[in-house]
Amino acid sequence: MLIIGIAGGTGSGKTTVVRKIIERLPAGEVVLLPQDSYYKDNSHIPLEQRKLINFDHPDAFEWTLLAKHLALLKEGKSIEQPTYSYLTCTRQPETIHTEPRDVVIVEGILALCDPQLRAQMDLKVFVDADPDERLIRVIQRDIVERGRTAQDVMERYTRVLKPMHLQFIEPTKRYADIIIPQGGDNEVAIGLLARFIGKSLGLNP
Repeated sequence: MLIIGIAGGTGSGKTTVVRKIIERLPAGEVVLLPQDSYYKDNSHIPLEQRKLINFDHPDAFEWTLLAKHLALLKEGKSIEQPTYSYLTCTRQPETIHTEPRDVVIVEGILALCDPQLRAQMDLKVFVDADPDERLIRVIQRDIVERGRTAQDVMERYTRVLKPMHLQFIEPTKRYADIIIPQGGDNEVAIGLLARFIGKSLGLNP
C-alpha cells in the first residue's frame, strides 16, 4: 500500500490533481480520504455560531480519527468514512464504507500539518498556485457549491483564508517531497507523479 498526502491552499487545484492522478491509474486502485470529511462534529453549536468557526485552522479537524482510519486501512481493515455538509457545517449521519486499496490519498489544505498523520505517509505532495488564481477559484466554487455571496467570500478570504494560509498551510510546504506549481494545470508534474505511483505499485498507468 502507498499512502500519499496531498496538501495546498484553498483553490490551489488539489482536487483536480487528485482526479487526474486517479484517471491515470487502473480503476479501483485508489481510496480517497478528503480531510474535509474529518471536520469536528459541531452539531451541538447553533448554526449562526457554526458559521463563524475558523475551518482553516488545525483545531477544526478531528486528527485522531483521521490517523486512526488511515492506520486501519494500512492494516487491511475497512472503515466508515464520515461525511460533512458545508451548508449546515455539521457532520452527517451517513458514512461511506471504505475498503483498503493499493493507493490511499489523504487530500486537504492541512494534510501535511499533523506529525502523526505525516509519519504514516509514503509520499507528501504540496500543490502550489498563485494567490490571485486561488481567490478566483474560491469565489467561483463557494458561490456555486456552498451558497455564499461574492461579498461573503471576499470577507472570509480577508479575515480567514489569507492569514490561515500564511500561518498554517504555506509552512507545510517544507514537508513535501514533491511540489506541483500551477496546480491542476501542470500536466507534466501530474504525469510524472502518476508514473511514479504506478511504478511503485508495479502498475502501468
